[in-house]
Amino acid sequence: MVTQADRSGATPTADLAVELHGITKRFVGVVANKNIKLKVRRGTIHAIVGENGAGKSTLMKILYGVQQPDEGTITINGQQVVMKTPTEAIKLGIGMVFQHFMLADNFTVLENVVLGAEKLHGIGDTARNKIRQISHAYGLDVDPDALVAELGVGARQRIEILKVLYRGAKILILDEPTAVLVPQEVTELFRNLEGLKAEGLTVIFISHKLDEVLSVADDITVIRRGTTVAAVDPHTVNARQLAELMVGSALPNPQTEESTVTDRVLLKVRGLTLSGGPGRRPLLDDVNLDIHAGEILGIAGVEGNGQAELVEVIMGMREPTSGTVGLLGRDITGLPVREIRASGVGYIPEDRHRHGLLLESSLWENRMLGHQTERPNVKGWLIDAWAAQADTRRIVQEFDVRTPSIFVSAGSLSGGNQQKLIVGREMSHQPKVLIAAHPTRGVDVGAQSSIWDLIKHARRAGLGVLLISADLEELVGLSDTIRVILRGRLSGTFDPDTVTREELGAAMTGADGSSAPTDQEELA
Repeated sequence: MVTQADRSGATPTADLAVELHGITKRFVGVVANKNIKLKVRRGTIHAIVGENGAGKSTLMKILYGVQQPDEGTITINGQQVVMKTPTEAIKLGIGMVFQHFMLADNFTVLENVVLGAEKLHGIGDTARNKIRQISHAYGLDVDPDALVAELGVGARQRIEILKVLYRGAKILILDEPTAVLVPQEVTELFRNLEGLKAEGLTVIFISHKLDEVLSVADDITVIRRGTTVAAVDPHTVNARQLAELMVGSALPNPQTEESTVTDRVLLKVRGLTLSGGPGRRPLLDDVNLDIHAGEILGIAGVEGNGQAELVEVIMGMREPTSGTVGLLGRDITGLPVREIRASGVGYIPEDRHRHGLLLESSLWENRMLGHQTERPNVKGWLIDAWAAQADTRRIVQEFDVRTPSIFVSAGSLSGGNQQKLIVGREMSHQPKVLIAAHPTRGVDVGAQSSIWDLIKHARRAGLGVLLISADLEELVGLSDTIRVILRGRLSGTFDPDTVTREELGAAMTGADGSSAPTDQEELA
């Protein structure tokens, strides 16, 4: 292991794409960055790791011109610069893909990509061809004429990467780029990153998946509580040592204890079909599943194969074409979302910013979100602000939500703390069934461990959980049973104690010959 001090003088300045020295950034009551030092070699993949709230995102926003440092200097390709806007960063060849996407849902891919960059290749066929060229070159598989509102999270991320490449970035900042990808897609992304590196591009890679960091990074910088604590060679450390540098503890383990599954069926889905898929193929096709008390049922699948639609139908956000959803023997198909929640269904959404939080509202107001007609949030017909605030303080303490106050906006919290607030809110209403869509996406190992422990504790207490996740370690470790969804169908059932990642990956892509639609069915 090599410390920052040991490596700081190892690389000549002429070989550096980025050098940050003494970067300090203060907000009201918080020092987000303190005397940060960072050196990124040109033509390398440089990983930055640290807990949620450690200051990584603030540092990258400073490098991208979104925010300005209170102290310190920024040097790009040997030239000291001051960037007051992202436009100035883009002119210097810096592009950033944020963890939470910045796309207009009602625009096509083409319109989103060229927005603000119309002068590069116009807005017509030349731009369309350029998008297709980049998409093909880097395996992004993006249709320029697709409407963003109809695309899943994985496709949205690829659009964001394409936007950066379209603008000619030579230094790419990627914030959690693998959070929505299955193993085969992660492998392909890393192959693409190696190709970018071979062409002389520099990649700054932020991730909480330490095994991925170790496999792809040339250099690693560790940030803890706003300051640089180490710069390490990935060939001399393992994931456990990195985790200890980040949070002072070993890596969490999602492994579920002995089975607590009972015969009592809590959630029953029968014949669930949802029309509207490409080529007249249904988005959901005759889906049948049972979730028992004390059971975690994991759903594995490549992004866009019906996971999101399954969750939305169960939660009442979409009305199915046919089929039923039953909760404790009661048909809840098509009921309003509020009534489904009040009946005992908790919901951790896939995208916490779009469906889980009001970012500009305070924590105590977000505590009421989705439960605004239930105690302790109301007293009679009126909102009980005092009780809601008191319960928010309890959630903050019990679920370790790190915040200076319950009156700050949800948007001011790190991603992991936002997620813990959502989990605390949902678990506080003692649901019978929890729909958990990517519950640890984009959170650090500490927050991940806390969320896993909460889900396992609730399972032991008799909760039934539908777990949707792109993290196969999470699925295998937490689930009692794993079902694979492929093109809207549940096409395979696996025992997490015996299944391998390769077997799951093959089933998720249809490479195992599982029950995906045949060519004749597709043509029909």
